[in-house]
Amino acid sequence: MNIDVRSVHFDLSEASRQYLANRLERIGYAKDMIVDLLFVFTKDAKSYKLEVTANLRWGTQFHLLETSFEVNPGIDLLMDKLDQKMTKEKEKVQERK
Repeated sequence: MNIDVRSVHFDLSEASRQYLANRLERIGYAKDMIVDLLFVFTKDAKSYKLEVTANLRWGTQFHLLETSFEVNPGIDLLMDKLDQKMTKEKEKVQERK
């Protein structure tokens, strides 16, 4: 699984990168299903826009977006959405088998 983290209009602190890495352990069950995860964190005037694009092994791609006033709570919300989406995708694959 390739993970790319980019920040636009600000520098993402090492603590926030470590926090993201710790939160990624939550979807450890999906490491064999995910090919790429591309995180883009953009700072607007008063908030942060957090996006993730995931490419799955069987060719499916999805994009999730979250807006938050702080980075770490936004990462929590984004990871909740990603966890739900991966659970749903895993169930779809198991139904096909």
